[in-house]
Amino acid sequence: MKSILITGANIVNEGKITRSDILVKEGLIYSIGADLSEFPADIKIEADGKYIFPGLIDDQVHFREPGLTHKADIYTESKAAVAGGITSYMEMPNTVPQSTTLELLEEKYQIAAEKSLANYSFYFGATNDNIEEILKVDPENVCGIKVFQGSSTGNMLVDNPESLERIFSECKMLIATHSENDDIIKSNLEKYQAEFGEQIHVKYHPKIRTEEACYDASKKVVDLARKHGAKLHVLHISTAKEVELFDNTLPLEAKRITAEACVHHLWFSDEDYEEKGNLIKWNPAIKTSQDRDAILKGVLDGHIDVIATDHAPHTLEEKSKSYLNAPSGGPLVQHSLVAMLDLYHAGKISLEEIAQKMCHNVAILFEIEKRGYLRPGYMADLTVVDLDNPWTVEKNNVLSKCGWSPFEGHTFKSKITHTVVSGHLAFENGVFHEEQKGQRLKFSRK
Repeated sequence: MKSILITGANIVNEGKITRSDILVKEGLIYSIGADLSEFPADIKIEADGKYIFPGLIDDQVHFREPGLTHKADIYTESKAAVAGGITSYMEMPNTVPQSTTLELLEEKYQIAAEKSLANYSFYFGATNDNIEEILKVDPENVCGIKVFQGSSTGNMLVDNPESLERIFSECKMLIATHSENDDIIKSNLEKYQAEFGEQIHVKYHPKIRTEEACYDASKKVVDLARKHGAKLHVLHISTAKEVELFDNTLPLEAKRITAEACVHHLWFSDEDYEEKGNLIKWNPAIKTSQDRDAILKGVLDGHIDVIATDHAPHTLEEKSKSYLNAPSGGPLVQHSLVAMLDLYHAGKISLEEIAQKMCHNVAILFEIEKRGYLRPGYMADLTVVDLDNPWTVEKNNVLSKCGWSPFEGHTFKSKITHTVVSGHLAFENGVFHEEQKGQRLKFSRK
């Protein structure tokens, strides 16, 4: 493996920014120091005041393989992720077939080993009746168990109270939940169908998938986790009210119950439905600007622990259907870091906080081995950013297989110039080096 020397960089790591060089050897960070230029290296990158983050770790993506590869696949979406500075991802089980047996889960790992340009892990999918299979999952080799409380793409709804009780009382692994109350959603949908028939406008999406639906389901699993001492991670918080469910008095290492915010809930609001339509139709729904602001506040004050994407591509043809027929979700991995950097430029979040929530905390929360930080001896996952290099999102520079982005037409202020994945220079000024693939994530769990 080629050695890499990066000089003249501003390193964003562990709550501070320092001017240092980084030397990478045999896939690991060998040294970080003020002047390493005398060391020989196969690849030399003059960073010239650019900023280096630990490689981002996205704890929630849908890469659609197997079975839904007309929308996306592990190769195309990992490529988009690497271009966006994401070096590791955790992918969801609602593919075809669903990853609800150990055999099907391992088949996805085999695909990723051959095709993924980024490091990877895959959630095991819970159903109402596969608890015995859940208990066989190895916590050192799998990121977590996914429970869908609300029906979404590839319906895997776990709605049996006895099944939920068993999962939370018997499963010792991290349980990640999509928390929406399906009964409340169905009742709301019936009301809007009675009024509008099949012609419901997408602006009513947050009126159907409401704050009440989210809070009710999130509170239910938080209560279950407290009752049984389970390790719970509630995904994509979308309401101000939900933020109050989570603790910010404990260090993350001591928390048993944690929460995630997604980039689209930190960026868009219900005011954007008129312009963006189904392109910003996500589950849970994007809600008010007050909710958006409260989620960001929750990120900054420690109620919410990590920032992710819920990257979930669909074809433009699918998204162009009527509200009732258009699927929820959209591509985000290529633009998540630069979107957060725009919030930095707007004075809403610091670079150190971005690194904390998108790198360090994900590694802590999931107990990932030797990733998420820039430290000697750790795996060399890192992202080089030019903070002042504007570029505009257009169809011809969208890398996700679906070929569109909700950010089209937006000019980001920052650009990712280099991405190093497990010591390999995978992305360099728009050029991909694909001869080395990503690695399977390992977890330091007892």
